Amino acid sequence: MTPSLLITVLIVVALIFDFLNGFHDSANIVSTMISSRAMRPRSALLLSAAAEFCGPFLFGVAVATTLGHEVLVGQAVTMSVILSALGSAIVWNLVTWLLGIPSSSSHALIGGLVGAAVLGFGFEAILVGGLLKVLAALLLSPLFGLSSGYLFMKLVLFVARGASPRINWLFKRAQVLTSLALALSHGSNDAQKTMGVITMGLVATGYLSTFAVPWWVVLVCAGAISLGTMLGGWRIIRTLGGKFYKIRPVHGFSTQVASAAVILGAALLGGPVSTTQVISSAIMGVGAAERISKVRWQVAGEIVMAWILTIPATALMSAILYWLIPSLGHV
Repeated sequence: MTPSLLITVLIVVALIFDFLNGFHDSANIVSTMISSRAMRPRSALLLSAAAEFCGPFLFGVAVATTLGHEVLVGQAVTMSVILSALGSAIVWNLVTWLLGIPSSSSHALIGGLVGAAVLGFGFEAILVGGLLKVLAALLLSPLFGLSSGYLFMKLVLFVARGASPRINWLFKRAQVLTSLALALSHGSNDAQKTMGVITMGLVATGYLSTFAVPWWVVLVCAGAISLGTMLGGWRIIRTLGGKFYKIRPVHGFSTQVASAAVILGAALLGGPVSTTQVISSAIMGVGAAERISKVRWQVAGEIVMAWILTIPATALMSAILYWLIPSLGHV
C-alpha cells in the first residue's frame, strides 16, 4: 500500500471515529437541556453542533499536541498502531452506543494506542511522563466534575433561596448560553484528539517533518465532530437525561456551567479529559447537592464500570487488530 493511499485510509477512519465521537457524545451536551425542557431536541442538537465546530478554532490545539507526541516514542508511531487504535475505539463506541452506556471516546483512543504500541514495540514505546499526564487528566476529571457540580449547585440553591417557581424560566433561558459554552469546550477538547491522530500519521509517513497540526486537519475534524453531534446519539441522551434522576431546569443549568468550566480549563492546559465522565459526574454532583438519595447510584455504578473497562478492553482489541494487519507497519 502506497503512503498516499495509507494517508487516505487514515483520514477516512479517523473522521469516522471523530463523527462517532460527536454522535456518541452529543448526549453529554444536550441531555440535561432536553430533559429540563429548556429547548426542543433538534434545536438543541443544531445549536450544539454549530458551537462544536467553532471550538477548535477559538481555543487552540494544545490537546492534540499532548496526544500526538507525548504518549508514544517516535518509532512506535506507525500507521498500523494508529489504525489499530482507531479501529478499537470505533468498535467500543458502537458497542456502548447500542447498549445506551455513556463511555469515554478519550479512554478508548488512549487504550488503543497503548495496546497496539506495546504489542509492536514493547513497553519501551510508552513515554511514561506523557502517559501519566494523560491518565491524570482522564482519572481526575470525574472528581472535578462531581465536586464542581456539587459546589455550584449548593451556590445556586443558596442564591435562589426563597425565590418563586418563576425562577425556572430564568434557568431555562440561561441554558441556551451555558449549552453553547459546554459545546465550545467539548469541540475544543474532543475534536483535537482526532487532529492529533491524523497529524501523527502525517509525521509517520513523512508528509510532515515535525508535529504541527495543519489548518485543513482542524477544519475536517471540527466538521466531522459537529456533524456527529447534529445527528445525535438518542440512546445515551435518554440515559443521561433521565436515569440518574428527574432533571429540572436548575439541574441542567448547574450541570452545564460546572462541566464547561472543567472541560475548557483542561483543553487550555492540554489535558485530554473525557467529556462523558465530566458531565456524567457533574450530573451526579448536582443531584447529590440537593439530596444524596436523589441520585440512582446503581445506574452510576454501571457507568463507572464501563469507564473502568474501557482502557483494558480497547487495548486488547487494538493489540488484536495490530496482529491482524502487520503488513501496514512495513510501509
